[in-house]
Amino acid sequence: MTTTTNADTTTKTTASTAPKSPRPRALNYSRTTATAARVLRQLGHDPRTIALLVLIPCVMLFLLRYVFDGSPRVFDSIGASLLGIFPLITMFLVTSIATLRERTSGTLERLLSMPLGKGDLIAGYALAFGTLAIIQSTLATGLAVWFLDLDVTGSPWLLLVVALLDALLGTALGLFVSAFASSEYQAVQFMPAVIFPQLLLCGLFTPRPDMHPALEVISNVLPMSYAVDGMNEVLLHTDMTTHFVRDIAIVASCALLVLTLGAATLKRRTT
Repeated sequence: MTTTTNADTTTKTTASTAPKSPRPRALNYSRTTATAARVLRQLGHDPRTIALLVLIPCVMLFLLRYVFDGSPRVFDSIGASLLGIFPLITMFLVTSIATLRERTSGTLERLLSMPLGKGDLIAGYALAFGTLAIIQSTLATGLAVWFLDLDVTGSPWLLLVVALLDALLGTALGLFVSAFASSEYQAVQFMPAVIFPQLLLCGLFTPRPDMHPALEVISNVLPMSYAVDGMNEVLLHTDMTTHFVRDIAIVASCALLVLTLGAATLKRRTT
C-alpha cells in the first residue's frame, strides 16, 4: 500500500516537473521565411501558373487600352481602377487553389504538428504570394503608365502601392476561403460569391453615390470600394490626400483582418 502510494506520488511529481513543450511564438522570422521559401519553391515547379499569374493582368490592360483606342479618356478613367482590381482577382484565385491543395493533401496539418505557429504559416504564405504580387503589380503598373499612356495626375508609385495592397488583399481572401472549400471546383465557385459583388459595387461602373442607398451602404463596407477610391485619388490629385491615406489604410486593415481570420481556420494536430 505504501509502495503504491509512493509510486503515485512519484508519477504525479514527475508529471508536474516534466518540461512542457513550448508553444511556438506567434511569429518568428526564421520560420516565416522558411515557409515562404518552401511555397515559392513549390510554385517554381509550375512555371505556367507563374506566367499566367504575372502576365494576365498585363494582357487584360493591353486589350482594354485598345478596346478604347478611340476614347483614351475612358481608358484613363477605368484603367487605374482595373489596375488594382486585376491583381486582387488573380491573387485570390491562385492563392485559394494553391492553399486548398495543401489543406486537402494534409500538408498543412503535418506542418502544424511541428513547432510552427499559425502566424508563421499564414505570414509565410502571405510573404510568398506577396512576392509574386509585387512582381505582378510592378509589371502591370509599369505597362499601364509608361507603355499604354495611362494619364495619372499623381505619382505612379502611389498606383503601385494601391495595386500591391489590392494583391495582398486578394491573397488574404484566397487563404481564408480555402478553409471552406473541399475541392478546387468549389474554390473557384467562391469567386462569384466573394469578388463579383465587390466588383459591381466598387464604383467602377457608376459612382457609388449614384447607387441605390442600400447598395451604397453595402459598398461602404467592401474593401474593393476603397481600393478603387484610392486609385481615383491618385488619378485626380497631384499630392497624397487624406482620403488616399484613409483608403489604403482601410484596404491594408482588411487584408490584415482576413489574414488573422485565415489563421483561425487552421487546425493543429493533437494526436
